[in-house]
Amino acid sequence: MFFKIFFLNKSFTLTVVGVSSFYFGMWWNKFNTSSNPYISSFKIFDAVNADNVVSMDSQITSLKEQRISQIMRYGFPGMDNIRSYSNFVLSYDQRNRIPHWVLEHLTPESVKYNSNVDRSLCEFFEDTSFHPFFRATNKDYKNSGFDRGHLAAAGNHKSNQELVNQTFVLSNIAPQVGNGFNRDAWNQLEKYVRKKARYNKNVYVCSGPMFLPKKGDDGKLWVKYQVIGDNHVAVPTHFYKIIVIEGNDSKFYLESYIMPNQVIPKNIPLKDFQMPLELIERASGLQFFKQLTLDKFAKINN
Repeated sequence: MFFKIFFLNKSFTLTVVGVSSFYFGMWWNKFNTSSNPYISSFKIFDAVNADNVVSMDSQITSLKEQRISQIMRYGFPGMDNIRSYSNFVLSYDQRNRIPHWVLEHLTPESVKYNSNVDRSLCEFFEDTSFHPFFRATNKDYKNSGFDRGHLAAAGNHKSNQELVNQTFVLSNIAPQVGNGFNRDAWNQLEKYVRKKARYNKNVYVCSGPMFLPKKGDDGKLWVKYQVIGDNHVAVPTHFYKIIVIEGNDSKFYLESYIMPNQVIPKNIPLKDFQMPLELIERASGLQFFKQLTLDKFAKINN
């Protein structure tokens, strides 16, 4: 089965092949903390939900455990190479050296501006919880022509210097076109998310890369993407962002977006990039916010 989606302005065409995916039996494994000071480890038992997040490190406080549970309240999209930071949780793709997904929980308090936070003090750093074979490095991105694009946006975590520092870990980063995408259209979407967070009770955001097929000159569908650096960091063809908003009325609202990783004309409104959640799930092989069924949302992509 496949879907063809045409953006309203006819500028882009997406072809998404519905593919099945599988997960290896990862939930009995322990995730090692190694030398990365920001990483916590925890064990996942039978069901994939927030109630089953249990700390395996005696140094992790109950407050940290509660924060992980809060971020993952409505379910894990997948179980591969999970790492938790103070304000976001991610799943890392060791083959492609980029995230599978990154999930954040935002509130009016967490996105509040703090004049003492200085982004210029932040530096991109390797995620040392992964074997060197599977890490992206800053050298991979140097002179590649691509930005080191955040999945958990730095601007979402500027209430505290340490929190924004953590977003610069390279396991939260993927290659993005700079002008016209990372610094423009994608940035506008991130700002839109923060606006929602300022005026609603809770906002849950899941972001990730996509590798979508395109019809070749031979008429066949092909998935083709560039890799950069000695570690062959994969350059996604597209990115998704799924937003669950818990309004002050305690009702839930869902918005889901796909953006092509290319220069996007500035006159295209964000709404044109809204896509059905099912399409993102079929293309990514992941299911999002499984604890919230679609009938629980007051509005979807409105």
